[in-house]
Formats: sequence, C-alpha cells, structure tokens
Amino acid sequence: MSSPSTTGIELKTRRRGLAEAVELLSSMRFAISLLTLIAIAAMIGTVMKQNEPMPNYVNQFGPFWFEVFSKVGLYAVYSAWWFLTIMGFLVASTSLCIIRNTPKMLRDMRSWRENVREQSLLNFHHKQHWQSALAGPALARQSVDRLADAGYRSKVVEKEHGILVAAKQGAANKFGYIFAHSAIVIICVGGLLDSDMPIRAQEWFLGKTAFAGSGVIADIPAKHRLGLGNPTFRGNTMIPEGSASSSAIIPRADGVLIQDLPFTIELKKFNIDFYSTGMPKLFASEVVVRDHDTGKTTKAVIEVNKPMIHRGLAIYQSSFEDGGSKLRLTGFPMRGKQRESFQIAGEVGAATPMTPTYTVEWTGFRPFNVENLANQDARAVTKGQSLNEQFAVGLDKRLGSAGKNAHNKDLKNVGPSVQYKLRDKTGQAREYQNYMQPVTVDGATVYLAGMRVNPGDPFSFLRIPADDAHGVGEWMRLRAALQDPALRAEAAQRYAGRAMPASSGETLRGQLQESASRSLAIFAGDDKEAGFLAISHFLEKVPAAEQEKAADIFMKILNGSLWDLWQAARERDGLAPVAGDEAHARFLRLATNALSDSFFYGAPVYLQLDDFTEIKASVFQVTKSPGQVVVYTGCLFLVLGVFAMFYIRERRVWVWIKPRADGAGSEALMAMSTQRKTLDFEHEFTSLKEKLPQSA
Repeated sequence: MSSPSTTGIELKTRRRGLAEAVELLSSMRFAISLLTLIAIAAMIGTVMKQNEPMPNYVNQFGPFWFEVFSKVGLYAVYSAWWFLTIMGFLVASTSLCIIRNTPKMLRDMRSWRENVREQSLLNFHHKQHWQSALAGPALARQSVDRLADAGYRSKVVEKEHGILVAAKQGAANKFGYIFAHSAIVIICVGGLLDSDMPIRAQEWFLGKTAFAGSGVIADIPAKHRLGLGNPTFRGNTMIPEGSASSSAIIPRADGVLIQDLPFTIELKKFNIDFYSTGMPKLFASEVVVRDHDTGKTTKAVIEVNKPMIHRGLAIYQSSFEDGGSKLRLTGFPMRGKQRESFQIAGEVGAATPMTPTYTVEWTGFRPFNVENLANQDARAVTKGQSLNEQFAVGLDKRLGSAGKNAHNKDLKNVGPSVQYKLRDKTGQAREYQNYMQPVTVDGATVYLAGMRVNPGDPFSFLRIPADDAHGVGEWMRLRAALQDPALRAEAAQRYAGRAMPASSGETLRGQLQESASRSLAIFAGDDKEAGFLAISHFLEKVPAAEQEKAADIFMKILNGSLWDLWQAARERDGLAPVAGDEAHARFLRLATNALSDSFFYGAPVYLQLDDFTEIKASVFQVTKSPGQVVVYTGCLFLVLGVFAMFYIRERRVWVWIKPRADGAGSEALMAMSTQRKTLDFEHEFTSLKEKLPQSA
C-alpha cells in the first residue's frame, strides 16, 4: 500500500501531465501543424481524381502502388479515417484555444487598465509631458472631452497622488480572434456533418454493405439500401428521357449503396446546346417531381448551378449520358478469306452475343464529334533511319489518334460515332470506337476505326480508305482476297504475265511469278506478324549494303501484285475492273497501309454504324447537406473575424494628472499604446500630442 505522500506526488504528476497535454493541444504550433497536414491532404485530393472506379487506379498506378494508395485512403481523401481524425483534432485544438483565451479577452476588452502607475507610463515610447494652468479635475474633464472628439471612451480614476484618465478605442479588435477561431470550428463541424461519417456509422453498426453485383435497383436487398432517415448523402441518378427514378446511387470503394428518395424524378425532355468547338454550352432537364407522401407533382427545369430544392434535398444537373440509344450496324469480317457482311443491332448499355466466342458490349454513342483535322504528312520518315525504323515510324503515325494534335485549329464535325467492347469467352476485352461517316485526314477520305487495350489509353485509329461508293466494300474485298491463297496465286500469275513480255522466256516469268506470290504471302502474314512489319523482318536477312535496293524491288512487286489481286477479286465477284488512273492508284496505296495496320487492330470484325435512334439521359446529383447552413455561418464568422483583425485597431491612452510643485496649476503625462504600430498610429499620436496640451 502506497503512502499518502507518494499518492499525492502521483496525482500532481498526472495533473501536470494532463495540463501539459492540454497546453500542447491548444497551442498555436499544434494547430498550424494540423492545418499544414490538411493543406497537404487537400493538394493530394486535388491532384489525384477522387472516387474513380478502382480499375482506373490499377491502370494508372499498377497493382503494387494501387494497394499502397488504397491502404492509406488516397482515392477518397476527404472521407479517409486519418483525414477525419486530423479534422477532429483541429476542432478540439481550436475549441480549447477559444475556451482558454476568450474569457481573458472579454475581460481585457471591458478593462480600462486603470492600475497603471506613473513610472510605467514613463517607460512608454509614445509619451508627452505638458503643464497647464488648470487644476487637476478641470484638466481631466478637458482631456476627456478632447479624447471623446477623437473617438475614445474614457474613465476618470482618482489616484493617491493625482488623477488618471484612461481611454480606449477599437477594443472590438479581439472579436476578430474569437470570430476567426470560431469560424474554423464551425466550418469543420459543418464539413463533418456533410461527410460520409453517418454512412460509415450505418455500415459499422447497422450492417449496411455495398452492392457489387448487377440487376434491377428495385430488387436490391435492404442491407444495400439507405433509408429516408439518412441524415446526409450525395448520390447520383441517371434517368433516360421518358423514364423516372426514385433512388440515387452512392459510390463506395467496393460497390454502391442505394439511397431511397422521398419523391420520384421523371425526365420529360433533355435539352443541350453546343459551342462550335463541340463543348456543351448549355444543358438543362425538364422534369416532373412527384412527392410520395402527398402525391403532389411539381414541374421544374434544372440547369447547371440552378438546382431544384424539394423537401430539403437539392437536385443538381450534374452531366448527361446516353440513355440507351438504338443502333443498327453492318459487320465485316477482319480475319481469314471470309467476305460476307452481316447485320447486327445493339443498345447502348447492353450487350449483344455476336459469335460463340465474342460478345459486343455497347458502351457509348455520340451523335456528332468535333475534332481537329489539319493536314499532316503521316508517311514522313527521317533520313538516316534503318528500314525497320522507317516502317515503325510510319506505322506509329498511321495508327496515331486522328486529329488530336494540340496545335491543330481545323475544327470539323466528323459525324456520329459508336463505342463498344469486344469480349471473348475468357473475359478479355478490347475497346473500339468507329465513326459512321468518312473523314478527310491528310488529304485522303478514310473511315476511322479506333482501338485501345486499356481504358486509360488514347484510341489508335486504323484508317480505311473510302471507295468509289463512299464505303468500305472495296477495301474489305481486297482484305479477304489477300487471305485467299488461290487468289494470291492468280494475282501473281497475272502480274508476271503483265510485267514480263513473252519474249522474256518462261523461266524469268516463272521466277517473277514466284517472287510476287511470295511477296503477297509475306505481306498477308500469319498469327505472329504481317504487313510492313513482316516485310521489314524478311529484309533484315538481306546484307545491309543491299537492303535499300531489295526493299525498292520488293515494294514494286508487292504494289503491282496487289493491283492484280484487287482486279482478280472483282472479277470473281462479277464486277468490271477499275480504271488504272491516279485516283485508284492512290486508293490502293492507302488500302495497302490500312491492310498492314489491320494486323494490330485485334478484332475479328469491323462494325460500321448504319443508323441510330438517339435516346438522351440526364445525370442528376441529389444531395442532403445539413452542414451547409453551418458552413455558411462559419464563413460569415470568418469574414467578420478577418475584418475585425485587419481593420479595427485597438489603441489605449492614459493621461496622468498631478499638481505642479509650485501650486500654479497641473502637470500631465500622456502615454499611448497599440497592438500594431502603423503609420496611421503615428499620425494619430502626433495629433493627440498637439491637441491635448492646447489651452481652452
């Protein structure tokens, strides 16, 4: 059992430790440290996109850093446990600071500081001595009147050896400190009220869990839904034209929560207007809101920054999406010698089985696209490059994004486009974007077929040249013919017969035919490589000194053979041969480039959009923000506090009056002080120094 003296020491130690902890928590340096951490967190939240789908972060940072950043909550900084903890400590620190200092400040504001001594006034930097013929009481009244003219309130205090006139002005300056610090607390509390803490509490204590599956919203179980009593939330709901919704979706890290609403929102019509650049200029939604309790309906037009308020909930116009547009397309085979097209229909947001191996997931549709399409030389290469490097550069330029050069000023509407994913039976998918109409790129009329492997990557575009009928039929015919060994053999024979006269002899003609057949076979390629890439690897076997000459001969034979291949394919289909003019020669050059690039397209089919029925959808953000009024109140306090601290200056004046030694009147000592010595204060002191000693 410890002795009483030991127990007393332990209690004193504990009290001292508690006092030191309170002192640290309420200190200025602790609050500044917390504000610094909050500023760093805010910068992270600004630089890194918040609340994005998790696959986006995996693609951006990779699996390792994705896990690291996920553990520390960087994908939702403002609702992370450590951020809310910092906010809580900041509220506690600032509150303690206010509690400790406010009573002292209020007492100081009321105080006249009349206990000052004459000797203390002599130590002031700003002071003035003078003598007056007036007696002490009369001089005190005169000083009070003149200080009142200068805006000071005064108090006369009788002292043992004289009279003290204490005056003050601007004592409300200390309200600036109180209001500014109170504003920090109020704004932080308002922010916490509008945070997802209430939702987290329901997940911790009421068993609410995020829904990660798919299905009809009305069929989602109650454990994934939040009731009407949820005190705060911020959710989104997408409504196609002519449809309605009575719930909002709240995204979570592992899925979504469904927030039930006390009303139903029906979208009657969505209106949108665009700038010439293609950016939306105005979009608004004509809605009808039906209250579930009263059955009353309310019509409204919701625009950006012009929300509709109903039953304490704000409905904002957030964005717009496709609401399930109906699409009709033609499919063309991109592999093998098959050339028969087929019809396919789709709906944006749905999926369509195409073959036993592939399914088309329709992800987007845009009725028009404004792009930059300035003339560029897509075939340019640099002197001194190897043949393989030249092919690589040309390939990169041809597969580059069409018309996305930042310096490009040619804005043009290139028409509708469809976006979809082709998913195979293993679950792997590539995303495609095809334009409905041909566009002019680098002076050529082509169809743009975009492809990307990862969602975060830009699209690379295959450029299919438009034929005489302004379609892709001729290119598709040539593509299928290139994969047909029989047609390649016929084309090689035609080319040899056309390039070699009969007088050259059968041997030379046979050698040329063999070379043409081999060139077409190499260009047609296999599952590993094709096109210019296959040619470059083939020519690497030729001695370096002869590569350039060999390349010229190879390409001359290839171009001639492809022309005859095209004619043979048309003849097989019962069509007349095309004229050998410059227009068709240019088409063949573009077609050759596209055939080479198609090896990287990675799709078994090309889907060309034929017709569509657009259905628009509006995305609304529905919020319940009880902390909004609290935050506005805090902002008002902050404005008042800053105004008081910067524009109200506290000044104190003391006038010590005592009888003169010769008994012929009084002598006075005036001293003045302020918290901030400014040029205005110096002028005011000079004015009082001249005004107070003047005779009546």
